[in-house]
Amino acid sequence: MIYSTFKDLKLSKLGFGCMRFASDPATGQIDQAKVNAMFDLAIKEGVNYFDTAYPYLGGNSEIAMAEALSRYPRESYYIADKFPGHSLTGPIDNIALFNVSLRKCRTDYFDFYLLHNVTEWSEQFYESAEYHIIPDILRMKEEGKIRYLGFSCHGGPKFLDAFLTRHEGEFDFVQIQLNYLDWTLQDAKKKCEIIARHGLGIWVMEPVRGGKLAVLPEEESARLRELHAKTGGSGAYPGDASYAFRFLQDIPEVKVILSGMNEVFQVEDNLRTFREEWPLSDEERDILLRIAENLKRGVPCTACRYCCDGCPVGLNIPYLLECYNDFKFAQTLTPSMRIDALEEEKRPAACIGCGQCAHACPQHIDVPAALAELAEMYEKGPHWSETVKARSKAMQEDLK
Repeated sequence: MIYSTFKDLKLSKLGFGCMRFASDPATGQIDQAKVNAMFDLAIKEGVNYFDTAYPYLGGNSEIAMAEALSRYPRESYYIADKFPGHSLTGPIDNIALFNVSLRKCRTDYFDFYLLHNVTEWSEQFYESAEYHIIPDILRMKEEGKIRYLGFSCHGGPKFLDAFLTRHEGEFDFVQIQLNYLDWTLQDAKKKCEIIARHGLGIWVMEPVRGGKLAVLPEEESARLRELHAKTGGSGAYPGDASYAFRFLQDIPEVKVILSGMNEVFQVEDNLRTFREEWPLSDEERDILLRIAENLKRGVPCTACRYCCDGCPVGLNIPYLLECYNDFKFAQTLTPSMRIDALEEEKRPAACIGCGQCAHACPQHIDVPAALAELAEMYEKGPHWSETVKARSKAMQEDLK
């Protein structure tokens, strides 16, 4: 197992993400026997980092993870959990909810604890004096119930830098969506630079982009198979996901790479890649970045902002085009939440289609058409508000 040094800890580079446990077909409940088998294999091979969150699997991920880990000494593994401030509909007893997670995880402290999903939209709750989230969580750290504090972030680079600047010295690490596609699609390269400049560790989520980089289109997968044979790779082709993980292993600031595994064979496959250092060649890296460009379906915005100068309604067009490109690749909640953060008159539907932006664009992007399509995609969803209502109700039940 490849390990990273963080502060005084030796962390397995491969972290076990606990968001996607398989269910038992007969009962519909989490298949605890399978979870135990996956954990046994991972721990035997040196994995010592396990990541869950209060909302995962309807609140049952924490319980299933704790059941599997309880068979091992507490000092032999590290638990990461998250505070669901992005799911609140009003102020709650933050400390009581934190203690619910401690109880579910069968522990009296968290090695790592994160503010869950800090974005342009959710910052209003995390930084609210009324909600009092950050002061309460910092108090838990002062009391020794949190060893290292971080946050997961789906926001843009500008937002990330501003948030870290406002909270300088409060966090130890940042978890971001990072893979060779989002290196440019979500400007994850710049996010890495920002986090490193603030002196914090980088944790990776979505290393294979929800599985899309684990099973590539046949043409792209064939390129990697050919490359593996050409570079003299020993043994059988290790799989498309292996290249995605190796891309991340080359980034020095990355300490933990989380993989949401729900089958034993996935654990076995990932362990093969993380068994020893396996750096990419320059040719391999170049080909991965070319594959990423081929996978994109969006527009080539360079954020020069020439389009913004003459916009009669004052839209942040590069920001909206970032959301457009993200939506075009996959219909997820991330771009939807980023648009939710905007005032209604600054959302894509506010575009009046005058075309001044298109005339000013050096890349010749049909901006009005892209914004009209974005408005339609955003309207159709998915919408975060629907998820929040269900999660908030569950929290209230837990606190009774």
